[in-house]
Amino acid sequence: MASDGLRPVRPLHITVNSGSGGDLLESMRSDDSQSTLPGTPGLSRNLIPPVRGPSAQSSHLGPRMYGSPGIAESSDSLLIPPPRTRGTPRPYQDSPIESPSRAASQMSSRRTSWSSEAGSRDSRGPFISPFASPFDDSRAPSRAGSDDDNVNTQTVSEKYNIMPSAGLLLFPEDVEKDDYLHNPDPNDKDTEKCDIWNKRGLVNVGGLALITLGVLVLFIGYPVLTSFRQVVGVPTNSCSGDSDCLSDKFPLLKNQRIGLIDPDTPKSAYSKTSHDGNKLSLVFSDEFNTDGRTFYDGDDPFFQAVDIWYGVTQDLEWYDPDAVSTANGTLNLKFDAFQNHNLNYRSGMVQSWNKLCFKGGRMEASISLPGRGDIEGFWPGFWAMGNLGRPGYPATTDGLWPYSYWDKCDAGITANQSSPDGLSLLPGMRLPACTCKNQDHPSAGISRSAPEIDALEASVGFMGPGQYDAATGSASQSFQAAPFDVWYQPDYNFVEVYDSSVTGMNSYRGGPYQEALSGVTWLNNDWYDGKAYQTYGFEYNPGDSGDISWFVGDDYTWKVDHRALRPNGNVGQRVIPEEPMAIVMNFGMSNSFATVFLANLAELMPATMRFDYIRIYQDPGSESVTCDPDGYPTTSYIRNHPEPYSNQNLTLWSSTKYDWPTNSLVDGCTAASS
Repeated sequence: MASDGLRPVRPLHITVNSGSGGDLLESMRSDDSQSTLPGTPGLSRNLIPPVRGPSAQSSHLGPRMYGSPGIAESSDSLLIPPPRTRGTPRPYQDSPIESPSRAASQMSSRRTSWSSEAGSRDSRGPFISPFASPFDDSRAPSRAGSDDDNVNTQTVSEKYNIMPSAGLLLFPEDVEKDDYLHNPDPNDKDTEKCDIWNKRGLVNVGGLALITLGVLVLFIGYPVLTSFRQVVGVPTNSCSGDSDCLSDKFPLLKNQRIGLIDPDTPKSAYSKTSHDGNKLSLVFSDEFNTDGRTFYDGDDPFFQAVDIWYGVTQDLEWYDPDAVSTANGTLNLKFDAFQNHNLNYRSGMVQSWNKLCFKGGRMEASISLPGRGDIEGFWPGFWAMGNLGRPGYPATTDGLWPYSYWDKCDAGITANQSSPDGLSLLPGMRLPACTCKNQDHPSAGISRSAPEIDALEASVGFMGPGQYDAATGSASQSFQAAPFDVWYQPDYNFVEVYDSSVTGMNSYRGGPYQEALSGVTWLNNDWYDGKAYQTYGFEYNPGDSGDISWFVGDDYTWKVDHRALRPNGNVGQRVIPEEPMAIVMNFGMSNSFATVFLANLAELMPATMRFDYIRIYQDPGSESVTCDPDGYPTTSYIRNHPEPYSNQNLTLWSSTKYDWPTNSLVDGCTAASS
C-alpha cells in the first residue's frame, strides 16, 4: 500500500490522560507482542511514567498540550489535581512516548486539524489552560470523513465531561468521612435491631396502620355498608312531601299515658256506688286536661275523630277531625258553617271503635251542651255501640244493628221478621247463633250483633201545652233493640221511672229499622255553652237477665229490666248487650231527629260541645275493658274484613266481596256449635 503513496491504516487507539503511556489498545498487549506495524511503537500502560532523559523531540515541542513536565514525586501528585499555575502544564496529563521512528509528518497527518492549530495554540503562551473548553468554537476540529482518526481523551472530552476534577478518588483504599453512610457494613444487622418503640417508630407504624385501615374501609367497609343500607332501607321522614303532616320528630311519647286511668283523675273519683248498691271501681278515665291533643287516625291510643258523612241519618254536616281538639281542660267538638264536601256545615265525631271497649259497668261523662236549651236543631250525642259495627260505616252495621238477641234461631233472625205488615224492614240477622258450619262467623254458636245504648241525645221540648215561649232542653236516654215487639211496644211493667216530673217515657217508640226504649229527662238551660257541666251516663248488667239504668247528675232517671224485652209473639228474648261496646261522642244536625231552625241556629254558630271527662267503672274482679271479651271476640273478624270497615261509601254487606253467612233455620244446613 506504500507504493500507492498512501500511509498505512492503524487501528483506533485511545490515549488516557491519567497516566503516562501510549494507546489504551497497545497498553493491553504484553511486552513480548508489540505491534510491528510501521509507525506504531510498542507502548506499555503505566500509572507512573518511566524515568527518561530529555530528548530532542521533547525539547523541540516545548510546553505541549500533552507534554509531561517530568517525573512525579508521588502518586498523590498524579491522582489529585494540583492547583492551576500559569504556564505550567498539569503533571498528571498523559504524554505519549514518541518513537524515534515516528516522523513529524506522521504526527501532523494524524492530528489533521489539530496540527494546523498547533502554532496558534503555542503562540498563545504559557497561560493557556491544558483543558479544552467544550464551548470554544475556534478549537472545534473537523474530522468528517476521517476513518483513522485517534480516539483519545482530547477528542472524547469535546463531547463528554470525563476530565478529572478536584477530590477525584481512583483507588478503593482512599475513603471519605461519610462513606460509611453509603456503604453500611452487612455485619451491622446482627448488632443493630429494629426498634419501633420510639417516637419515629410509632409514627411510622401508626401511619402504615392508618393507611391500611383506610384502604380496608374504602374497598371493604364502604361496599358492605352500602349493601346493608340497601337491604335494611334508609329511614325517611314520614311527613316529607306533606305540608299538613306533623313531623315525626315531634316527641309524641313525651308524657304518654301508660295506663287506662288518667293520672289527672282525682282519687275521690276512683270508685262509685252502683244503682243496686255494689261498689264499682274506676277502670278507665280521660280528663282531657292536656291542651292541643288531636284525634286523627293514629294520634291517640283510645279515640279517633272520623272523616265521614253520617249518611244513615242524613246529617247536614261533615264530620272532620279538624273540628275536634282539646283546650282549657275539655274535649271540644266544634260545629260551624264551613262549606266542604258539598255540605254547608262541619263538625266532629270521636269514637273509641276497635281501640277501647268495655262490657258491663258504668259509663259517664261530664258535658256542657252546645248552643242554648231553648233553641232547637242541634243533635249532640254521647252513646255506645257494639264493636262489630262501626258508626258511620253502613255496610258493617247491615244485619247487626240494632240486634241484641238470644242464642236461638226463630222468626226474629229472618228478614222483616217474616212479617208482611211492614213492622220491620231489617234484612235479618247476619250472625245468628245457628250459622252453618264453615261459615264466616266470629264465634260460632253465639248470636253476634252491634247493639246501641244512648247515654244522651239532646234536644229541646216544651214543658206544657201552649208554652211555646218556654222551650227547655231535654235529654233522650235509650236502648235500641231488635227484633221488634208488635207495635214496638215493650212490656212497660218492667220499666222504672224515678221522677215523673222530670223524666217521662218517650212518645217515639221506634220504626221499621229500630225499636227504641227511651226516656226523656228535662235539663237545666244553664247546662249549655260552657256555663255549667252536668254528668250523663248509664249502668248496665249484660245478659238475658240484665238491666240498664240511666242517670243525669247524681239522680237516676229511669231503668229497663230484661223482662221488658221478654219473648213476645214470634220473637224471643232481646238481651241486655253482651257485646264489647265502644264509646261515641258526636255533635250533629239532622231533620230526621229534630226540626232545624237555621235562622235561630245561625246566631249560635260556631257552637261547641264540651266534654270535661269520660270515666268507666266496673265491678271489682269482673273488669272487662277489651274489644275481645270471652266468647265475644271482634278484632280478628274486623281484621279479616277490612273493606267494609274502612270504606264508608259501602252501604250494604252485599256490596262487599264477602258472602252473607247461611244459617240452619233459613238454609237447612247443620249449624255450628259453640
